[in-house]
Amino acid sequence: MNNRFVIAYRWIVFGLAAGYCIRTLVFGGFDNFGGPFRFLTIWALFASFFAASRMMALMEGRSDRRWDGFVCATAVLNTMVVFLYWRLYFADPNSVTRDGQLAAWHLELYLHLFGPLLQWIDTVFIHRSYRRLLAAVGWLTGVIALYVLWAELIVQRFNDTPVGSVTSGLPYPFLNNLELPGRLIFYATNLGMAFVLLLAFAGIAWLVRRQFPVPATP
Repeated sequence: MNNRFVIAYRWIVFGLAAGYCIRTLVFGGFDNFGGPFRFLTIWALFASFFAASRMMALMEGRSDRRWDGFVCATAVLNTMVVFLYWRLYFADPNSVTRDGQLAAWHLELYLHLFGPLLQWIDTVFIHRSYRRLLAAVGWLTGVIALYVLWAELIVQRFNDTPVGSVTSGLPYPFLNNLELPGRLIFYATNLGMAFVLLLAFAGIAWLVRRQFPVPATP
C-alpha cells in the first residue's frame, strides 16, 4: 500500500479522533456525575484516539510495539457501539437519547459510524491486526467489565437521572427499566457478542491477508 496514502490516512484518523476527544472534554457537559464518560460511546472514542496514536508512533519509528490486542479490542468495541446505538435508536429514540433527538449531526455520524469505520479499515487493511486474539479477548473482557462496574456501582449511585420504571441514574434510559438480573443478562449477552465480532473480524482479516499477502504496515 502506498506509504504516502497510509501517512495521510492515519493523520486524518488521528486528527479527527483527537479533535472529537477535545470537543468532548470542552463541550461534553459535566452537569451529571461522570459527564460524557458515563457513555460507552465516549470510552470507545478515547480508545480509538489512543489506538490511532500508537499506530502513528509505530509508523514514525517512535515505538516498536504494535498493540495488536488493544487495537482489535477497540475495533470490536466500536462495532458494538454502532450496532447497539442504532438498533436501540431506531426501536425507540428515547432509549438512548435524553429527549429522542440526535445531537449535532456531524457528532452523531462520527461517533456512531464514520469514526469506527476509519478505525476498522486501518486494523484490517493497513495495520493487519487480529493475529493475537487472546490479547484482544483480555482487553475486551477487561474494558467491558470495568465499564459495567463503573455504570452500576458509581454512575448510578451518584446520579438521579435518567429515571426509569425500576431504577434511576444508569447512563442509558432503557437500562433503568430493567431489574438487575435483566441488566446482567444484557451485559453478558453483549460480551458474548463482542467475542463473536472479534472472530468475524479475524476471519475478514485472514481473508484479506490471504488475498493480498503483503507485510503488515507499521
